[in-house]
Amino acid sequence: MSRPWEADTTAELRRRLGKSALELGNTTGSPSCPDIWELSNGDIAVIGRDLTHVYADRLPSGVSIGEDERLVVIPRNMIVATKSDIPDA
Repeated sequence: MSRPWEADTTAELRRRLGKSALELGNTTGSPSCPDIWELSNGDIAVIGRDLTHVYADRLPSGVSIGEDERLVVIPRNMIVATKSDIPDA
């Protein structure tokens, strides 16, 4: 059975949403920075800390993480900074 949505691995990183981790004070310029990007097909890529193993046993009812999925955590100020870049529809 195929899934209703599948990640398009040919999509390219098109533009950062919000501000960089450096601008928000979430990094000192190291290469391991959280980030949010819009892909060329409109999907969103999130770079964050992989905490799948930490939350796997604490997921709310009805929430699951697939074998090919990861739960990533990013700073709150980073997602708030994307508000003006995200269209209403």
